[in-house]
Amino acid sequence: MKIAIGCDHGGFALKTKLADYLKNKGVEVFDEGTDSLDSCDYPVFAKRVASRVAGGECDFGVLVCTSGVGMAIVANKVKDARAVNAHNAYEAEMSRRHNNCNVICFGEKQVDFETASACLEIFLNTPFDGGRHTKRVCMFEE
Repeated sequence: MKIAIGCDHGGFALKTKLADYLKNKGVEVFDEGTDSLDSCDYPVFAKRVASRVAGGECDFGVLVCTSGVGMAIVANKVKDARAVNAHNAYEAEMSRRHNNCNVICFGEKQVDFETASACLEIFLNTPFDGGRHTKRVCMFEE
């Protein structure tokens, strides 16, 4: 599995922990930055990650900022990227089952590492249900 990961300065600590977590599980991680706590613009990193996923270079994307909101907004502007700002296991699961999301976003001030890593596991291991949901997902692009 290949996962693109990115953050801004507000999500740097959580992104670093999640990247290490994934690498320790044998996942190929493409770190799109940022690489420090220096102030930066989150849209740059959200677009990089979402584009890798939408382009098929990576299976999934992970984005972290202070709230997760801005990252999700930007990622959802990239054609074929479907991002969720997840706060709990239910949101992580249903975003995959019903919406076929391929990018998960977290807010470093909203979720701790334990919650984020648990949500990430669910997100990566939950299949899309297809069926009636396929039609609805196709409507996203219209």
